[in-house]
Amino acid sequence: MSADTNSVVTIATLYQVSGLALLAADSASAQINALPREPYTFNPGDLLEISVWKEPDLKRKVLVRPDGAFSFPLSGEITGVGRTVEALRQELTKRLEVFIPDLVVTVTVAEINGNKIYVIGQVNTPGQFVVNPRVDVLQALSIAGGMTPFAELNDIKILRRRNGVQTVLRFRYGDIVKGQN
Repeated sequence: MSADTNSVVTIATLYQVSGLALLAADSASAQINALPREPYTFNPGDLLEISVWKEPDLKRKVLVRPDGAFSFPLSGEITGVGRTVEALRQELTKRLEVFIPDLVVTVTVAEINGNKIYVIGQVNTPGQFVVNPRVDVLQALSIAGGMTPFAELNDIKILRRRNGVQTVLRFRYGDIVKGQN
């Protein structure tokens, strides 16, 4: 770590931000399409829209709370965090079919607010950003307005917290500029 801690750029990720695949701007969409597609899993802060066909009282938007759950009529508390659209639809169907025969449940993601990163240190616009789950380090730095002239480009730390365990990954910007690592 640098002796001058004010010059260090730190990117802290909350929940699930994917690996460090670096994408060139001109071929980003082609590379993203080539990546294996994993279904999106919900995070706290995501807004879901749930509806039951022909049941207007069972159509509403629900927020996945910080504890990972949400409430829905006739279903009680449901864990949303870490689940896919299909898994959640099946859970709701199972809980509601006791009350409503031949029901059709639809679950959609109204807003993805749970994939947050925090970029702090010597960047032009430090702060919290809601991002695509496949954002990489260069994209995160760009979203934060780039680095200041005082940033230690080869002392960037990526902090990740998963299941209550924090890990630190080192990122050397100079290596990427040279086409290494």
